[in-house]
Amino acid sequence: MINRLLNKYRRTFWPAEKYARFVGVKIGKDCLISTKNFPTEAYLVEIGDHCRIASDVTFFTHGGLWSQRKKHKNLDYFGKIKIGNYTYVGEGSKIMPGVVIGNDVIVGAGTIVTKSVPDGMIAAGNPARIVGETKNFVEKIKQFDVGSKGMNYDEKKKYLLSLSEEKFIKK
Repeated sequence: MINRLLNKYRRTFWPAEKYARFVGVKIGKDCLISTKNFPTEAYLVEIGDHCRIASDVTFFTHGGLWSQRKKHKNLDYFGKIKIGNYTYVGEGSKIMPGVVIGNDVIVGAGTIVTKSVPDGMIAAGNPARIVGETKNFVEKIKQFDVGSKGMNYDEKKKYLLSLSEEKFIKK
């Protein structure tokens, strides 16, 4: 009972990265982790250097067998998850067992990653599919770089509201 209360406290009040490390996730340097949705086998999840894992990302290292155990008592399987360096996983994405996400990858928000994603790709959708290359995306958005990085909230607000419409991305 005390362990359950302690775990509830940690999950609720600890910063996401501290919680992830506590439950066993291997995390590289200079990452920004904003989710606490890790499986009971969190030690099977590895995140590289300079990664951003957005809020509500969920990792699965197993699943789908509960009902089958009524017929197959000892059936169990697991898959490790590995995320490479300089990779971004967008909000609400779900990473399935056995998936390897390469280096320099962008995973769009809400993506269900059921298969591994090679280096330098952008994956999006349900199920995830390759929709582009990271280097092409970065080159394309450079034309919209407004140079606001490092400004405080008030400076950024004033600056962004002063820009012409052409400086903003349109879809």
